[in-house]
Amino acid sequence: MAGGWSRDGAVQDQIDDTITDAVLTARAQMPVGESRLTCTLCGDDIPEGRRRALPGVHTCVACQSGRDRPVATGMNRRGSKDSQLK
Repeated sequence: MAGGWSRDGAVQDQIDDTITDAVLTARAQMPVGESRLTCTLCGDDIPEGRRRALPGVHTCVACQSGRDRPVATGMNRRGSKDSQLK
């Protein structure tokens, strides 16, 4: 069901394009090239399985997990009515 001047299926096309763009962006950000033997952050050895799975990797699993963890801002971004009344 499309609305206005759009054809049927236009909404699904937008969803598909958004997903395709996100996948291409993620692939472009993946490391490439020669993997390091030791982590650039802590100096520990990077396991061979990780180096084979991710060519061009520069960090160990523990350090990468710490980098991937989202930073807590302490703000209420949900915008509930109760938080706006205070």
